[in-house]
Amino acid sequence: MAKKVLIVDDEKDIVDLITYNLKKEGFAADSAPDGETALAKIKKGNYDLVILDLMLPGLQGIELCRIIRNDPATSSLPVIMLTAKGGEVDKVLGLEMGADDYITKPFSPRELVARVNAVLRRVEERPASARIIKEGGLVIDKDAYAVTRKGIPLKLSATEFRLLLYLVERKGRVFNREQLLNAVWSDEAFVEPRTVDVHIRRLRAQIEENPSSPRYIKTMRGAGYFFDGKQ
Repeated sequence: MAKKVLIVDDEKDIVDLITYNLKKEGFAADSAPDGETALAKIKKGNYDLVILDLMLPGLQGIELCRIIRNDPATSSLPVIMLTAKGGEVDKVLGLEMGADDYITKPFSPRELVARVNAVLRRVEERPASARIIKEGGLVIDKDAYAVTRKGIPLKLSATEFRLLLYLVERKGRVFNREQLLNAVWSDEAFVEPRTVDVHIRRLRAQIEENPSSPRYIKTMRGAGYFFDGKQ
């Protein structure tokens, strides 16, 4: 069955361009012209990924992304931010709200399709075995892609889960940005090293009681990040 992508953009030409290229690559495509319509469709539909414009009539893309991430039913739904804004602040804001990737207009349709495939591949590459990992107050269910802290479910995106799992399974080992990009984002050529820092910050906000003084994911100055298994 074809993967179903929801395109949320109020520019018909952009929607038509993305739809054409996605369908050419075997995807099923649906669209919404504004945030409210998109939210209603997401709640009713069964989408595999959302391409979300930042600037929308009414409910803005950033706020819609936040709603998606805060709803347990959609918290793991992959989101690619699509916007005319290319500034560093906008990019970081999109990622911090939970977007899995970010692309600016004007864009190459080929690049967009490549990013869609890369994000979906990260979601699908789940561990074959169903195992539970317990680290301090964290419980990680590899099969369900679920994490709880002291019994409370956390709302991690698929990329955040993969990053956490990679560090946990190699606890004590220090990895720099490039190593984490290669391991978690694999062959996706469009991700910037800054993306790692944003996802680490989002992870700490979820799993740490005090993100400014992390217990689990720590930084070794000048070297990189590591998961501290000495609890």
